[in-house]
Amino acid sequence: MAESALTDGDFTQSSEPFRLFAEWLGDAGKTEPNDPNAVALATVDDQGMPDVRMVLLKGFDEHGFVFYTNFESAKGREILGSMKAAMCFHWKSLRRQVRVRGPVEIVSDEEADAYYATRPRGSRIGAWASKQSRPLESRFALEKAVAEYTARYAIGEIPRPAHWSGFRILPQTIEFWHDRPFRLHDRIVFSRTESGAWEKSRLYP
Repeated sequence: MAESALTDGDFTQSSEPFRLFAEWLGDAGKTEPNDPNAVALATVDDQGMPDVRMVLLKGFDEHGFVFYTNFESAKGREILGSMKAAMCFHWKSLRRQVRVRGPVEIVSDEEADAYYATRPRGSRIGAWASKQSRPLESRFALEKAVAEYTARYAIGEIPRPAHWSGFRILPQTIEFWHDRPFRLHDRIVFSRTESGAWEKSRLYP
């Protein structure tokens, strides 16, 4: 299956990046053993030091790429400080990569509430119990916090914490890369113009 996905069509002829991304993500869903929506997220801190970690893409459309997090975490604080970020998807089974760069906006409360409501109950409890990225004295302290919030919200809905929401990267560039023999890879980049249209360029490997 992976081989046929690699050889069907010429992606460099694509004229619209989000349609191409949807096709590639769909291919990855058939070939990647785990989390085809996993993506490396890059940010910088207030000293300009870069940081990167894996997150899960939870939605995308022609406006951008959405993920959710604790805003008090390291990545949350770094994004709120710069309102810029970058992503890199790498699907090893397909030998493909997609890079995204651009400014960031916070999703609406309605979007965040809707996604939060779809999470397993334990994950919603975890959003309250985990002081993400901050020092943890012991595993027991985390388990105790989980137990406390489980008791607090034993009945009824679990509200979304005010510090937990989503970010949307509004891409200024989206680059598609496909491995080819002898490192003579295929690369195209879509760049957004001031009018909002996309310009496509082919890049040397």
